[in-house]
Amino acid sequence: MRLGAYQFPVSGDIVKNMEKIKAAAAWAASEGVRLLAFPECAVTGYPPRDIPSSAGVDFVRLEDAHEELQSLVNNLGICLIVGTMTRAAGGVRNTALILRPGLPPLAYHKRALWGWDRDNFVPGDETGVVEIDGVRIGIRVCFEVRFPEYFRELYRQHTDLNVILFYDVTDGDSAGRYDLLRGHIRTRAVENVCYTLSVNTACPGQSAPTMLIDRSGGALAEAEREREALLTLDFEPGPLDFGELGRKEYSDELC
Repeated sequence: MRLGAYQFPVSGDIVKNMEKIKAAAAWAASEGVRLLAFPECAVTGYPPRDIPSSAGVDFVRLEDAHEELQSLVNNLGICLIVGTMTRAAGGVRNTALILRPGLPPLAYHKRALWGWDRDNFVPGDETGVVEIDGVRIGIRVCFEVRFPEYFRELYRQHTDLNVILFYDVTDGDSAGRYDLLRGHIRTRAVENVCYTLSVNTACPGQSAPTMLIDRSGGALAEAEREREALLTLDFEPGPLDFGELGRKEYSDELC
């Protein structure tokens, strides 16, 4: 399976964001990408940095956008994981929407909510696992990378690839935070013996990477910070090596 991740400067303008997403999907499909991931809140923008709050989102327009994306994947034969919002009883959810050609959409709703997230969203309750072309894929969103428990759930679900959608930026120097979050992603990959793909917005102060990590923490590909970019790579897991077998054996005992 050829993977892709598209980082771009997410804005509060649904129309502008959709233009970026649709163009990126067409580009990725032309490069043979089967699964393409976009940042957290890529369709809507993230509150309050791009929009005042989730309550101000035009959900009629947003639902039309989701239908446009489903038509797009049907036409291109590509699968998308894209950050957006969806309405729920009691509020709005921070959603990773999973779109596959000819199939109904699936969704994972962010569960670890703090600060701005708690001000704008209600938590989901899904485990966040989908199968595409025989590959089991786990999905997590931003702040959840801080907590090993969310990824241990995916280990017990036997995922082959985990995907993390970020909207993580700072107003000042972001180098230290970038290195910290990069380390978190690598650690989640190592401790769960699982390839991990992350994707972030490319806004100034980008403080989490867009990259693919292998099962032992090696960076297979990484986009340049704060630059719009399509990252692509063939996903070919292959057999576990000696160290990976050891980590998996002990993880199975601990689980």
